[in-house]
Amino acid sequence: MFNLENQYLEIAINATFKAAKEVMSIYRDGSFDVEIKSDNSPLTRADKAAHLIIKKELEKTGIPILSEEGKHLPYEERKYWDKLWIVDPIDGTKEFIKKTGEFTINIALVENQKPIMGIVYAPALKLIYWGSQAGSYKLSEVSNLADFESNLEEKQRLPLQDQKEAFVIAASKSHLTEATKRFIDRKRDELFDVEVISKGSSLKICMVAEGAVDCYPRFGATMEWDTAAGHAICRNAGAQILDLNQNPLVYNKIDLRNAEFLCKN
Repeated sequence: MFNLENQYLEIAINATFKAAKEVMSIYRDGSFDVEIKSDNSPLTRADKAAHLIIKKELEKTGIPILSEEGKHLPYEERKYWDKLWIVDPIDGTKEFIKKTGEFTINIALVENQKPIMGIVYAPALKLIYWGSQAGSYKLSEVSNLADFESNLEEKQRLPLQDQKEAFVIAASKSHLTEATKRFIDRKRDELFDVEVISKGSSLKICMVAEGAVDCYPRFGATMEWDTAAGHAICRNAGAQILDLNQNPLVYNKIDLRNAEFLCKN
């Protein structure tokens, strides 16, 4: 198998590509069987299938798993987990249903409430980001594990060289709030040249880590599995995700909802 000098990272990447194969089969088929969950977010059979595949692979590590589509154990049990996987089988299910391609498979390893390793893969875009203590990287034109293995030497270390002239803000395609609009307006008042890029899923966080975007404000509801993988990629690329009190987001909390935050490089 490919050697990333990190057994957990190899297992997680393998799980990612196994799940992606099934997700893309459903995506191309177009039969999503959409359900609406109690929080009014959509759920498809692709979310369920990816969850089961990833769970089976990650269980080999013996590390507990917190997945959006899995059983969420009470904090009284979780609080003893010094290390855990946090998984979003499909981040951006709305984009998956719309077939924009801007959805991702997210897997993070969290230790002592900090995300230390993460993978964000956008299978429809053939784009993967990952980060660990060895650094954060991006690789394009990756359709499967064989592509990843054969093209690993072409990986780009993050952040990439910044060639931007404008101050670039990433905004959600499906969750743009009035507070975010006000933030953008303030930046336009402060700075001469501001550009806004709308993206779905965790790609916004990865674009900050990459340096393609200066910041991503999120003034609305997110859950730990929405951010953990991207946060790990940011941390290992020198970027940050801070709440509005300038504290880094932490994970495996009593309440799995995130505070509002600003992701910035």
